This record gives sequence, C-alpha cells and structure tokens, in this order.
Amino acid sequence: MANLRFQVVAEAFKKKPLDIAAPAERPCEYFGKKVFNREKMYKYLPKQVYEKMMDVIDNGAQLDLAVADAVAAGMKQWASENGVTHYTHWFQPLTEGTAEKHDSFIEHDGKGGMIEEFSGKLLVQQEPDASSFPSGGIRSTFEARGYSAWDPTSPVFIIDDTLCIPTVFISYSGEALDYKAPLLKALHAVNVAASDVSRYFYPDVKKVISTLGWEQEYFLVDEGLYSARPDLLLTGRTLMGHDSAKNQQMDDHYFGTIPDRVQAFMKDLEIQALELGIPCKTRHNEVAPNQFELAPIFEETNLAVDHNMLLMSLMRKVARKHGFRVLLHEKPFAGINGSGKHNNWSLSTDTGVRLHAPGKTQLDTLRFVVFIVETLMGVYRHNGLIKASIMSASNAHRLGANEAPPAIISSFLGKQVTELLDHIEKADTDALTMAGKQGMKMDIPEIPEIMIDNTDRNRTSPFAFTGNRFEFRAVGSEANCASAMIALNAAVAEALANFKKRVDKRIAAIGGDPKFAPAADGTPALHSAKFHAILDVVREDIKTCKPIRFDGNGYSDEWVAEAEKRGLDTEKSCPVIFERFLDKSSVDMFSSLGVMTKKELEARNEVKWETYTKKIQIEARVLGDLSINHIIPVATRYQSQLLENIHNMHETFGAAKANKLSERNIKIIEEIAERTSNIEAMVDDLVNARKKANKIEDEHKKAIAYHDTVAPKMDEIRYQIDKLELIVDDACWPLPKYRELLFIR
Repeated sequence: MANLRFQVVAEAFKKKPLDIAAPAERPCEYFGKKVFNREKMYKYLPKQVYEKMMDVIDNGAQLDLAVADAVAAGMKQWASENGVTHYTHWFQPLTEGTAEKHDSFIEHDGKGGMIEEFSGKLLVQQEPDASSFPSGGIRSTFEARGYSAWDPTSPVFIIDDTLCIPTVFISYSGEALDYKAPLLKALHAVNVAASDVSRYFYPDVKKVISTLGWEQEYFLVDEGLYSARPDLLLTGRTLMGHDSAKNQQMDDHYFGTIPDRVQAFMKDLEIQALELGIPCKTRHNEVAPNQFELAPIFEETNLAVDHNMLLMSLMRKVARKHGFRVLLHEKPFAGINGSGKHNNWSLSTDTGVRLHAPGKTQLDTLRFVVFIVETLMGVYRHNGLIKASIMSASNAHRLGANEAPPAIISSFLGKQVTELLDHIEKADTDALTMAGKQGMKMDIPEIPEIMIDNTDRNRTSPFAFTGNRFEFRAVGSEANCASAMIALNAAVAEALANFKKRVDKRIAAIGGDPKFAPAADGTPALHSAKFHAILDVVREDIKTCKPIRFDGNGYSDEWVAEAEKRGLDTEKSCPVIFERFLDKSSVDMFSSLGVMTKKELEARNEVKWETYTKKIQIEARVLGDLSINHIIPVATRYQSQLLENIHNMHETFGAAKANKLSERNIKIIEEIAERTSNIEAMVDDLVNARKKANKIEDEHKKAIAYHDTVAPKMDEIRYQIDKLELIVDDACWPLPKYRELLFIR
C-alpha cells in the first residue's frame, strides 16, 4: 500500500498541462455556438413561428402543437448540421443532479428502411420512468409513469451528439418531481407581485425578472490520489486526515498565480462553457490550497440555475480529461475553507430598472427602500425556511467554519443603507436620498481616484446587501441553486403582495390621486397621498423586520444568544431544520402562491430526510471499512516492527540499556495499542448505532437518529485515526495525506 501511495504521488508530480488550442474566433464569436438561441431561431424558423416563440418566451403565451412542430423541424435541421443523432429531455430530479434518456431521431419509413424524424410532440413531452427517482412517496414502483415537458424559456443545447431539451418533470397525477417546476412557479409569483409594486413608481413596467449570478467554488485533486482515497471516491470528502503543517494560514493561495495544469483545465472548461452559452466571467484561486472559483455574468434565474447544473456536469468531465477530479462537496477537507456557491440575487424590470439598486431621485430612493425592506420582510418571516432551503448533510459541515457564514440567517446592509432605514423609521422624510459611489483620492499622484461602493462587505453574513443586489452566501457548492431560489423568490413575492395590499388600503383611506403627479420637467414627483401611504407602510415593515438586520460578527457566541432573543432560527440539526418546510407559514405561503402544495412539500421533506440518512449511512460504512481494513492493520504492522526493533536491541545491548534506548518506541507501541483498541470499540458502537437507527421506519425520526447518534461517533473515530497518522511510519501509511492532496499541481 505504501508503494502505491508513493507511486501515485510521484506520478502526480510528473503530470504536465495539456495544450488546449483556443478556437480561431474570439469568445464573443463562438459564445452560444451549441445553443438554439434567439439568433438560431430567427435563422431556422419561419418568421411567424419565430414571433410566436418570442411571445411564448417573453410574455408567457400558450404554445400550441402546430408551432411546436415547426420549431421541432427547425431545431432538428440545426442539430443535424451539427452532427446530432439523438435527443433527450434534460431535467433536474430530486437527486441534486440532472437526468437524461437519449432517443435517436430514426423511425421506420414503412419501406424497410429508416428515416430521421423529430416532431413537436416529441419536443414538447416525453415519458421517462418515474419509479426510481426520489418522490417522497408520491409515486410507488407500481405507479411508474412520469412526464417531462419542455421549458421554452431555457434554450435547447448540444452535448456531444445529443440535443438536450430542458424540461420540467412531473408525476402522472401532476405533482412536481423536480426543481424546475416549482422554480418557474416561484419566479412567476415574484414577477406578478414585484410588477404590481413597481407600477407604483414606473407605470410602464410589464414584467419583473429575477436575476441570479452564482459563484461556483470547487477543489481540484489529482485523479491518481483521488482514486487512492476510498472516502473521497465514495463520499466526496475525506473522512480522516490530519492537518497539513502548511495549509491556508499564509493566505498565499488566494488570488495567487493559477498553476499551469489548472489554467489549462480552466481554459478548456471555459471554451466549452461559452459554446454552451454559459457566460463565464471570472476565475481565480480561492483561499484554501487547490481551491478555485468560477463565476459568470448574472442571468435570468431559471437560465442561471440550468447553466449551473450544466456547468457542474461539464466540470467533472473536463477535469478527468486533465488528470484531475473536481470536488464539489462543501467540506472535502477538515480545517480549511469549505466551498460555497454564493447566489447574487436581484430583481429587474423589463424597462431596465434594477429594483435593488439605489437611484438618484427621491422616487428612485423610495422604490429602492421598498424593495430592500420587503426583501428583508420575506427573509425575516421565513428565516427558518430560507435556512432549510440551503441545508444538507454536506453543507452542515461548512456553515459557520473557515469564512463560511453561520447557520443563522441574518442580513448585512452596511452603514449607508442602515442609516437610511433608521432615518425613515424615525419619520425623517428629508433623508430620502442616498449617495452612490463616492470618490477616494490616494496620496499617490499616479493613482487615479478610487470609487467606493455604498456598502462594505461582511463575509460572516449569510444574506448580505452588496450595492445593487443581495448575496446569499450560505448556498452550498454542490447544491442545486433552485432550492434556495424557490424559497427566496416565494418569500419576497408574499411580502410584496402583502405590502401592496396594505398600501392600496391606505391610499383608499387617505384619498386623493393614487399616482405620482409629474413635475414641471416631466419626471415623476411624489404625490402626497401615495407618498405617505407607501412611506407609512414601509416604515411599519422597517420596524417589523429589524431583527433580521445584523452588521456585526456572525461567528461570535454573543450573536447566537442575541439571535435567539430576536426570535431567529438558531437550530443546528440538519434533519430538524428541514421541518421548517412544513411549518404552517411555509405551507400557507407556497400553496397561496401556487408554487407547491402541502402534499408536494411533505414528499420533498421525505426525500430530504431519506437523502440525509443515506449520506451519513454511506460515510459511516466507508469509515468503518477504512478503520478496520486499512488503518488498524497498518498501525499494528508498524507496532510489530517497533516490537521487533526492541527485541533486537535487547539482544544487542542487554535489557538495561535497551529499555532506556527504547523508551520512545515503547510509548508509541502503547499509544498504537490504545488508539487501535479505541477505534475497534468505536467502530462497533458505530455499527450498532446504525443498526438501531435503521430499524426506525419513519424517515424523519431515522434522520434525527443518524444525526444524533451516528454522526458524532464518526468524529470520535476520526480523532483517533488522525492521531495515529502522526506517529505511524509515513512509509506505511496507506492513504494520500493532506499535504499531498492539497499541494499537487
């Protein structure tokens, strides 16, 4: 085993970066090359069909089968010209991954031969077997039928020889079995509610778009070393491993020069991602060694979610080509930064107004305040649900450790926004202005003036305002962003709808023109009736949601106590946190907005609890196997070598001198005996705890049992193994160590 470890480490050091030839075109020229986007639609579809498709995509018009047939014909022509032979409905089941079933275009021609066909019916709908996907009890094995249905708002794309059609996935009786269906409903709900409120300020608004820009963090490890670690291979994280003497404490990896092999991987990944229409913008080294980040330009939320799922799949594929394995687990290595997927979220109108961005006029500032405060209202009222939307067995390892935000949802606003809200709360209407970026001059003549944003950054805040958007930093790196976006958009939609209802009632009570009267220069001015109604209601909400606002250190123990006083959810148990999906307030919100029914929520929680249990169960089994079949035999073998050494010393030097010379070895022998004995007993306890938990039929109670009685025992075993790693001969140790996993280039 030792020889194998040294061999894979040596091979990793020898690897050279692949020479990746860039396309002849500039990125802007090959961007979207493999996407059936608007440009392709305009080229391959008849004019009337193209216009109808734009109406479907932009305005939510109904798609009829005749149009679908024409679209399918144009789509197939484009696909065939690009070497495509198959098509698939690409969807996102409740597995945190994607799914696809490939069918070829060929059909019998009735004359003993074959022809290629692709109809609107095949484009619009497919019937993948639903029985083996997680359903939370909605579908039984003997009720296997499920349907995937085309989502025209997310463009079709090509992977290898297959035309991939983004779809929703529902059961035979219509319940959502995926992430996309409820996401689309949540986006519709926030569009309706935000449009209604936007028209207070901008009457021409017809649509509000939820936008998302994710920041994907990930680790790269050499494929040979990865293969030599069964825990990485089977669970995505290291279940044991002592800290490297040097890890991230020097902060030298962050924004450092990208290693050549990694640069080649990034280049290859970006080329393929850009061809698929994923607008990659930023790449850099992250804080932990061998940790990196890729971030795109923000997009409409539904498309951004699809692109993130597609990118994670693409990353795994491209990494192997370069001799790497990509780790998307939120905490693959103990003691250093985990990986998140910061979700930069905002709302924008079809007229180009970013609703969370400060404006120059009082009207714009009032609009800004309304949308900031109502976002906070949604997050405050459903802070437990928001936390549940990002919680998982893997993300639980990350939250609250090494720069990750804590598992308490709060919002950082920064000094300027906080002062603005405080002034409004105190009825200071003269304060209804907010400065934009301010200049700061350096005492260095050659350096130009630096523009300072209107808010700082708080890296301990899970939901921070960052100038013109909110950054939801608690989302995990391997998660489907849709889970967080469903909860957030629905919560904000509910808050905005409630706000409008109260404002309309107040306007009616006050009387007067409900519109803002135009000023002399033609720009909207604040009319007293509407102005006071909006201001009165938003002032109430500023006071109500104040507990969610926190600009301090989210890592401190004092904050946990303070958060409890404020009534915020401070629960840390992952299975218990999932219960927030079934709170009456959550069920009422989702059902009233038409996003999910109580039945669908109950089913999803069954899936969440079962998934949590299975992940911990797999980790426990892997850890038990490694402990008994890898670690204990190696440790006892080294122990035998030390005993033999002592025996030889007795023969050579005699008992008295040998005992003195062997003191260190004797201590090591005793420590190995004690720790291996502890490990063996702890593994037995772990197995018994797992067996006991497995007898629980209720998935909710079983998940809690795994959290409370199984997971803690794994930490105890790891402690003993990590101590053994420090004393057992390095040449004997069977698994690649942290210093090897994290510093191979």
